[in-house]
Amino acid sequence: MTVLMLKPRCGAEAIDGTERSGFRAAVLAGLAQPRKSIPSRFFYDKRGSELFEEITRLEEYYPTRAELEIYETYGSEIASLAPQIGTLVEFGSGSSRKIRTLLKAMQGLKLYAPIDISEEMLTAEAQALAADFPDLEIVSVHADFMGEVVLPAAVARHQRMAFFPGSTIGNFRPREALQFLERVLGVVGEEGMLLIGVDLKKDTNTLVRAYDDAAGVTAAFNLNLLHRINAGLGGNFDLAGFAHHVRYDEGRGRIEMHIKSLKTQRVRISGRTFDFAAGETIHTENSHKFTIPEFHLLARAAGFAPLHTWTDGERRFSVHLLGKGEPA
Repeated sequence: MTVLMLKPRCGAEAIDGTERSGFRAAVLAGLAQPRKSIPSRFFYDKRGSELFEEITRLEEYYPTRAELEIYETYGSEIASLAPQIGTLVEFGSGSSRKIRTLLKAMQGLKLYAPIDISEEMLTAEAQALAADFPDLEIVSVHADFMGEVVLPAAVARHQRMAFFPGSTIGNFRPREALQFLERVLGVVGEEGMLLIGVDLKKDTNTLVRAYDDAAGVTAAFNLNLLHRINAGLGGNFDLAGFAHHVRYDEGRGRIEMHIKSLKTQRVRISGRTFDFAAGETIHTENSHKFTIPEFHLLARAAGFAPLHTWTDGERRFSVHLLGKGEPA
């Protein structure tokens, strides 16, 4: 068993601390736009990661339970369709709840390479997995997977499968999603595979409740971004002057999360000044939803062939095995 922590290379910038220049540059550029926005990947400092784990356990937030149900029900079937895979590369690993179920099913794996933006969570989860899977080599990479992550040579020793759970693909704009899948194909190679979680379209009320829970945990998660800016970039956001705001854009098929200004106000960050009108928002996240045929079209456009698709019992969520072979 090996647990190795690697720093990112070739443009993949580690941004776990708020002092990182990438965070500052993205915030200042995003707030200077006519429609203010901040990329959702900056949610995940230590507090943000903790809040997201709390979200995944909420009654309203169905995606995590539905996806876990799929791995628990079909894990052995997934493993049987990928017997040649020796390396599993997880993009945005976060909590290890899902990967544990998959690792138990895929007993032929030799190496697991998690990539995550939160170094603290990455280290803790890798050490816990190493204790529970002593025969598995673990190579952890602290990086922003939206950049060009250069993986260690050990990853290439075996045929590779990428793992991208949680419907994180829905956080990307369509062109970004296509480009990301093309990069993943480059990582796994012509003989590799991708196992990916994809949230499905459903009624608006269920979708909105999942991102605007009654306990206000998702609101705290969203607004923590302002706290992070205050703490790390010298911002002076008045958190009481902003509120969590969610809407579903049916035409684009996506949930949008925003931080709404409750009044006319001025904010200073790193010596820059930004004005907010009452009702103006900072767009912090998209979560695109798909039908199964819609996602298959996206996968094919990136060069993947859909091999198999599984859904939970209520058909709320889907998991897709993609590769280069013929559909199962």
